[in-house]
Amino acid sequence: MPRFRSFVIACALLATLPATSLAQAPAASTAAAPFVVEYYYKTRWGAFDEFKALFRKNHYPVLMKEQALGRILKVTVDYPVYHGTEDGRWDMRVTITFKDAATAFAPFDNSAILKELYPDKALFDKEEQRRFELLQAHWDLPVKAENLATWK
Repeated sequence: MPRFRSFVIACALLATLPATSLAQAPAASTAAAPFVVEYYYKTRWGAFDEFKALFRKNHYPVLMKEQALGRILKVTVDYPVYHGTEDGRWDMRVTITFKDAATAFAPFDNSAILKELYPDKALFDKEEQRRFELLQAHWDLPVKAENLATWK
């Protein structure tokens, strides 16, 4: 757990950096390179189907709107085929490819999107609260793809 806590703290600190700092970070070879984050969801036993239905209803359409705006380039959803250990178990991984790191970490007000998609704010808030109640764990993992063509 201490490694995970350190990772969360590091991500929180990274998120507070201004976009100019992100563009100058050594890991960002070009400021316009796509930036990928994997979002892992571990649901309580027996709650996955309800979680997935609420995610599809209330969160996936928001991601599609952000993709239409150009903020997000691609969204994929994956599930494990087999099982692992309980401590390493996850039920759903959502991979979001953002336009670039600055876009991923920049504050983004999605209130207009939410108002358009979900005019019944009370119902939306209730369902989103329920979606998160179904989780046992959730973590976000920014990833960097390795260019294997440069390996000699």
